[in-house]
Amino acid sequence: MERGLILTGGSAAGDVALARRAEAAGFDAVLTVEFFNRHGYVPLGAISQVTSRVRLGTGIANAFTRTPLLHASAALDLDELSGGRVILGLGSATRRMNEDWYDVRFSKPAPWMVELVKLLRTAIEHEGMGFRWEGEHWNLNVPMYSHPKPVGEIPIWVAAVNRGMIAAAGRAAGGLVGHPIATRRWHREVTLPGLREAEAKEGRSEGACRLYPYLLVSIADDRETALRDCKGQIGFYYTTALYHSILELHGWRDVGDACRAAFRKGDFASLGEAVPDALVDEIAIACTPDEAADRLAQWKDLTTLPFFYAPSVGVSEGRRREIADAILDVFGRASA
Repeated sequence: MERGLILTGGSAAGDVALARRAEAAGFDAVLTVEFFNRHGYVPLGAISQVTSRVRLGTGIANAFTRTPLLHASAALDLDELSGGRVILGLGSATRRMNEDWYDVRFSKPAPWMVELVKLLRTAIEHEGMGFRWEGEHWNLNVPMYSHPKPVGEIPIWVAAVNRGMIAAAGRAAGGLVGHPIATRRWHREVTLPGLREAEAKEGRSEGACRLYPYLLVSIADDRETALRDCKGQIGFYYTTALYHSILELHGWRDVGDACRAAFRKGDFASLGEAVPDALVDEIAIACTPDEAADRLAQWKDLTTLPFFYAPSVGVSEGRRREIADAILDVFGRASA
């Protein structure tokens, strides 16, 4: 099993430093996150210059807040700068994020995503002069369009939680970025079957789209500390009703309701307390250092490349650094 890291350095410079440490620790890939105050692409340019081996990418860039050729040109530039190591990860984000944060229209994201991935693949692989695309959601005509041949193959991954976007990934993408609150059971019973069904309908080979899940990780000498770190993050995610389909599979819908009620009251302590230990164990690696290898082994039938993700909600800056250090130490190649 390869090992990936979600960069949670707290700033662009922090992510660059953390990526460099991840490569030194033997990690295989690093991904940036994107939020209203963080850019997914910009740090990768710097990371490409201070690393030489590790794959690097967006995990994930907002798909619909940029035009397609902005994604394509960013990926091609990073491909050149990194010597062919870039991964293009895209996600639809939620309606609120698109409309309230970026003032971008949002409707039926799954069909949009299928077309976007196909458009990007065509634009990136395009040879010669001029580019046209006539689709349902985009119509492009660039008579002078050209670019150098990519150094390496640029994988396009799509973030997905629910069935519609899972099917979109299976139809078009090379990978599905699994959300950090998706359980192992959800991936076994929903994600992977959904990918295989979509691949077959599209005429793609089985396994054309692989699962690359976020794995929420907190490691501490005291397991209760590790559990508490992860519970706050999980509880925060489950304030979004869109993700409650995962809870319903387990018969834990009341957990989501409790998380939303606590959030509305501003009661962040109760937010984490609403999350049972059994749910954390289905989602995260929250344990002592000597338990970590066995916890990771529970994911071996689901993926060949998990991405370790340190929690931040309710976690102090010092504790976040401790978690990052523990992830590099425990899951680095010297320790594997």
